[in-house]
Amino acid sequence: MIYRTDQEWLNATERQVLLFGMSGLGKTHLAKCLRGTGRWFHYSVDYRIGTRYMGELIADNAKREAMKVPFLRELLMSDSIYIGSNITFDNLDPVSTYLGKPGDPGRGGLPFEEYQRRQSEFREAEVAALHDTGRFIDRAKALYGYRNFVCDTGGSICEWVDPTNPEDPILRALSARCLMIWIKGSDDHTTELVRRFDQSPKPMAYRPDFLLRMWTEYQGTNDLTDGDVDPDAFIRFTYAQALAHRQPLYASMAQHWGVTVQAKDMAHVDGEAAFVDVVAAALRERMRQVA
Repeated sequence: MIYRTDQEWLNATERQVLLFGMSGLGKTHLAKCLRGTGRWFHYSVDYRIGTRYMGELIADNAKREAMKVPFLRELLMSDSIYIGSNITFDNLDPVSTYLGKPGDPGRGGLPFEEYQRRQSEFREAEVAALHDTGRFIDRAKALYGYRNFVCDTGGSICEWVDPTNPEDPILRALSARCLMIWIKGSDDHTTELVRRFDQSPKPMAYRPDFLLRMWTEYQGTNDLTDGDVDPDAFIRFTYAQALAHRQPLYASMAQHWGVTVQAKDMAHVDGEAAFVDVVAAALRERMRQVA
């Protein structure tokens, strides 16, 4: 780790961190809080995915749908209108909409093979955006003079890495430049995340073997064919399983590559000083555990 002790962290003149964990536990809120001090550069992996790596795919998908409407088709063909996605740090819906949900087309579902293809595109985009982290640390310092950097990752980072492999290319690259911080939720947080997702299910990204297992299990349990699957019902089912699937992966990432902080502690962070103190405490706890 680039900061091996709490004193190294506290005495550092430059701080680079990477936040990971389930979506909804405050990673982006914390990153925005640090950015608001004017001393931290906020690098959003999801924003990078939606602009640099999937922007054209998202726009083309919107154009494809617009071409089905005669009025819009005529305007597009004559270059009279422009269609693009308006992605911001606070609105990443275009990425989620492109990923879609598998199942009955009549209920907004995609054929499972198309869903798998888009999942693969997202995986490639996220891996590339994660590997861009080091370049953005250098860029933020060279262009804007930022000496502090926070990488705000998506919840699916754990799907593309092997935390137990000391040669994992993604984790090696990230840990060489950032202190990796797991924001760990409690059982109450898990219950609340499931409740929120149940009210408004959103597309997610999963490793291919897990996704195929969920698809097969859901169809078998409910005796359904591909076209009979309710897209929202399936992703609700998969999300609940994903929480249990991802938790040990996050824990292993923190054990081998970083530190753990509790979501309840991060929820009280209201500025840079409080954040520095919470991370210092996490480093002291790690030192105690390995002593």
